Amino acid sequence: MLAVLQFIAVVSSAIFAGAAIYINVAEHPARMGCDTKTAVTVWAPSYKRAYVMQASLAVLSFISGVAIWLLSGGIMWLLAAALIGAVIPFTFIVIMPTNHKLLAPDRDLNSVETRELLVKWGNLHAVRSILSLIALVIYVALLL
Repeated sequence: MLAVLQFIAVVSSAIFAGAAIYINVAEHPARMGCDTKTAVTVWAPSYKRAYVMQASLAVLSFISGVAIWLLSGGIMWLLAAALIGAVIPFTFIVIMPTNHKLLAPDRDLNSVETRELLVKWGNLHAVRSILSLIALVIYVALLL
């Protein structure tokens, strides 16, 4: 049972971190190379698709990590789980207000404010990438 939980924690964390980092180093910079209207128009469906996938992966990795800690007593499993789990409240509390502003139906898609919100979103999303990468490194180190 422990090995299965470790596999789930590590793989879900790795997929989350990989997707989050890809968004920060490739997808978001590419869309920011476009005019603001195009960038925000492309951002919206990308965000909606990634939301379900990344939320599920973060929850799965967090629950698995906590279960491993409960079964094995290894505090580092709890630390890694807390780091990947932290992306969930961070997203709801810190990033979601920016998301709502970007998705507002009356938003001027060509405005400077929209561009600034997209830049802010990318910076905030980088925090998710960093937290998940640190969690992944800890998880992998624990397996080695």
